[in-house]
Amino acid sequence: MRPRVVAVTVVCASLLLLGAAPGAGDHPPLPARMAGTGGGTQLITAVAPEAGATAGTLTWWDLRDGRWTPAGSTPARFGANGLVEGASRRQGTNTTPTGLYGLPFAFGVRAAPRGTSYPYRPVRQDSWWCQDNASRAYNRWTEPRPADCRATESERLVAYRTQYAHALVIGFNYDKPVRGRGAGIFLHVNGHGATAGCVSAPVEAIRRMLAWVRPEQRPHIAIGTAAGPTAITRY
Repeated sequence: MRPRVVAVTVVCASLLLLGAAPGAGDHPPLPARMAGTGGGTQLITAVAPEAGATAGTLTWWDLRDGRWTPAGSTPARFGANGLVEGASRRQGTNTTPTGLYGLPFAFGVRAAPRGTSYPYRPVRQDSWWCQDNASRAYNRWTEPRPADCRATESERLVAYRTQYAHALVIGFNYDKPVRGRGAGIFLHVNGHGATAGCVSAPVEAIRRMLAWVRPEQRPHIAIGTAAGPTAITRY
């Protein structure tokens, strides 16, 4: 999803649901309260206080001896029009899709941070993400851009050197793409404000996550709100 420059005041939400710090006291950690975590031993949670919010908290977790333990946390930004259920999202609405998703691979204009073991693709001059609903390459990295994928309907990744310095692909609408639902949803570095539908965080936090995430631990990302129909505990 093409990054946008949207002026917002970023107000960091409470660390996690109900104002509790990750794993604080007798309150079960967030992943333990979710319906599913993807079956792996690493999880990223992106939580907004409500569906219309453009800011919240990103936390990454390890499953150790049967208990989820936070490995790090940082302020996060969401779409300029807030969050919406992934299954009902429409392309071009500047909303971040809620749900539980895999993380197919990472990429970046800059080299992978030291310690990165996740599949990491370098962004080149001819690296594109196709968002053209009429293309056979819809919601896919292409290099070069195929003839049936219009440039005006796609992202030339190198053009977003700040946001795509480092990024993880969020597997929204990825395995079996539904035309019109949305393409190019990433976890990437902050721009100047809210996103066009992605999740973003400070560059140092993204670098830390890339050094932390391990493909053999089958990591996922869960995106949702603290309460209501899009509550993260549903996933």
